[in-house]
Amino acid sequence: MTPPRRAARKPPSVPPPGDEPSIPLPSGTKAHPPIGLGLWALGRWTRPDEERTRAVLETAVAEGLRWFDTAEVYGNGRSERLLGEALERSPTLAREGFIATKVSWEHLRAHQVGAALTQSLERLGRTSVDLYLVHAPDPKTPLRETLAALEELWKSGRVGAIGVSNFSLEELSEAVDLLPEAKIAVNQVRFNLFDRGDAEPIRAFCREHRILIEAYTPLARGLLQGRFLDGRKAPPEVRRFAQRFFDGDRWPDYVARARKLKDLADRAGVPMTSLALHWLRSQGAAPVFGASRPEQVAENLAAWRVRPDAALLTEADAIARGERA
Repeated sequence: MTPPRRAARKPPSVPPPGDEPSIPLPSGTKAHPPIGLGLWALGRWTRPDEERTRAVLETAVAEGLRWFDTAEVYGNGRSERLLGEALERSPTLAREGFIATKVSWEHLRAHQVGAALTQSLERLGRTSVDLYLVHAPDPKTPLRETLAALEELWKSGRVGAIGVSNFSLEELSEAVDLLPEAKIAVNQVRFNLFDRGDAEPIRAFCREHRILIEAYTPLARGLLQGRFLDGRKAPPEVRRFAQRFFDGDRWPDYVARARKLKDLADRAGVPMTSLALHWLRSQGAAPVFGASRPEQVAENLAAWRVRPDAALLTEADAIARGERA
């Protein structure tokens, strides 16, 4: 039997990203915005791709977005360079933006960390960044050595806050113990309604130590926006970077759950993307989404401005876990 259609009601809205309350960071010089743009997926770095990247950045700035996440390995520095150009064009963003970049897992020796930051700052056109992350741990480099170098950069003022990315609970606990003065402010991990394996083991520890979880791939490569629900196959680049969804026969099950989430959103009169982004917010995480076209930025931020109620997010959580038919 078809379930009764829920009467759509206008959900409460949130202010534009630049006007929302930010999240204080331990040892940080600037509070952390609640949603941001990740610059990994902005193109394959041909000239036309770079033009699209510039258009995406301009749209994000015009929409009031303030948190931009990049890394030295994104496009071999091109991502940082294009963000630096956007900062130069926008005095407001240069003044008010929250700029985060990452040191590569290949540059974690003590003498490499400072040099990597210097090169990143040159590409960004800045004297400091608001957040500097270890992109991923390197088992060949002692964490003590890397963090000691990062703490010196923090003391110098070239880094507003220190964070990590893709750290397990064991690695995160070790990092916290190794910093005598600075604090680990952030752990950026893959986290969304369908993919919780990296975040669940660290959530309690992060709450206890006031470490913010930054959630990358918050929209599950577009599946939580409604992509692939028309029977289209996921393209090779999605399959490559979302392998967990394709292990065994998982993909059809995820698509079926996504269809149920889409039905739930339609009945409630909210964008499907709102469910995904605000579910993360309800978990204490800050989503950082990717975009390859300007309209994707505008659509995601329009969805962010619609806040589903707690009951709707609880229902979405149950559907995503496979607990609701």
